[in-house]
Amino acid sequence: MSTAPPAAGAHRDSPWAPLAARVFRALWIAQLVSNVGSWMQTVGAQWLLIGHDAALVTLVQTASSLPVVLLALPSGVLADRYDRRSVLLGAQAALLAVSTTLTILAFTGALTPWPLLGLTFLLGCGTALMGPAWQAIQPDLVARPLLGQAAALGAVNMNLARAIGPAVGGAVVAAAGAAWVFAFNAVSYLGIAAVLLLWKRPAHTTGTPAVRHETFLTAVHAARRYVWNAPGIRRVLLRTALFIPGGAALWSLLPLVASRSLGLGSGGYGLLLGVVGIGAVGGAFALPALRRTCGVNGTLGAGSVVFAGVLAVLATASTPWLAAVALLPAGVAWIAVLSTLNAAMQARLPGWVRARGLAVYLVVFQGGQALTAPLWGLLAEWLGLTGALLVGAVLLLAGAASLRRRPLYDTEGLDPSPSDHWPAPPLLFEPGPADGPVLVSVTYRVAPGNRAAFTDRMARVARSRRRTGALSWGLYQDGGDPDRFIESYLVASWAEHLAQHHGRLTAADRRDEERARRLLVEYTEPEVTHAFDATAGPVVPGVTPLPPGTSRPRR
Repeated sequence: MSTAPPAAGAHRDSPWAPLAARVFRALWIAQLVSNVGSWMQTVGAQWLLIGHDAALVTLVQTASSLPVVLLALPSGVLADRYDRRSVLLGAQAALLAVSTTLTILAFTGALTPWPLLGLTFLLGCGTALMGPAWQAIQPDLVARPLLGQAAALGAVNMNLARAIGPAVGGAVVAAAGAAWVFAFNAVSYLGIAAVLLLWKRPAHTTGTPAVRHETFLTAVHAARRYVWNAPGIRRVLLRTALFIPGGAALWSLLPLVASRSLGLGSGGYGLLLGVVGIGAVGGAFALPALRRTCGVNGTLGAGSVVFAGVLAVLATASTPWLAAVALLPAGVAWIAVLSTLNAAMQARLPGWVRARGLAVYLVVFQGGQALTAPLWGLLAEWLGLTGALLVGAVLLLAGAASLRRRPLYDTEGLDPSPSDHWPAPPLLFEPGPADGPVLVSVTYRVAPGNRAAFTDRMARVARSRRRTGALSWGLYQDGGDPDRFIESYLVASWAEHLAQHHGRLTAADRRDEERARRLLVEYTEPEVTHAFDATAGPVVPGVTPLPPGTSRPRR
């Protein structure tokens, strides 16, 4: 099965356009079957624990989400360094093995609460391994202009499964027992594995020398460094952290609402989850119009307020039909908020760090659910279900109110596409990839009236340098020549600096550099030097300086 772009006749504005690509279509269908199985598994696990205390029931959510907190960033490193198809196949094999074990224990009657939670945790580990690689392969499956529609179809996939899986899972649990939903979930992983095995794609390359030579810890540090020096990404993570704890109250407490407040069995609980999924599918198609009307921050605020209202209704609902009516807008609000946040991350992340950046987002998203789920269970035991749900509503309203002071930044003009605009370093020798550290100095001559403005604009350049590899950065003004400014920054190795030249810099970085350089004295160009640590021995051992105008062959 070869990768194929959408057919020439495909309507690029259609939300279904990515499905014209054969591999994307096959994976989308296989993922839908697998997601249905996962939701059936969740219903089965929660219902097996429904006779225990509330905290134990909510631990199913923690067991599913906590592995992402622990493993998402390492998984992002794997997805950025190694063949992503191999990573995905390994994850499918692990998920199949754990699901098979869970099924066998369930059929033999040996599945007690703690082994159930432990195996659910291992399933979460497989999902954590798969997540960053799955999102990062999307540009390999569809043309870049269709990535937005592909992301929307991913949300539709998950929420179609949310609509189908719980209802089917609840009915199967009621009719035949939880073991059969576990068995279906195990078989569902085979479809994705088959499509991945048949996918014929170009050989994987490990990218720049920095990628080939960096260690696991330096790769993790690069992701941390990038996120810390990207204010727009930090703001997306903040908005996620403010929404998820209150939003998690619904998923943690809905099994208790169904059984205790509404008197429903597993089938009724599955139908309630299905209603949320139906609302989310509708929300995915309404989302473009909602964003045009309300804007990005308006969509986040409206989604939080609607979700808070749903929790308030569930806190007082005593009839299933009222709860079901309330859960429809919950699905719309959930998909509106999370799709907006995910799209904001995708819009800001360049390709070289995309999997790791998305992994950080998954850590915040899933971590908020994992850490708060048991707290909602304890709060329900202490305050009762009504009190716990109302606390969740208050948290969501507070988060919506904070949008006035901490909104998402506008992405207008933001371009994360690669920009190879730096000239080749003028060296007399070719350093090895591990040689370093490297001190890069750039001398500018600034027009006298532009000194303050130049310093302000270089603050954005500083963030660019730090995001792409600088360990430290400074801007200095010559005491004997006030128009002369010297920028210096330290990079860990020559490979890291070459990665800045080729792959890490973006069109947005280039724009920030050009804005600063417009303030220089006319007809002057910055002077760049590269200095190496001289304390470890000769910098250019055995190298004879070359005549002007010649260069040494590169290794």
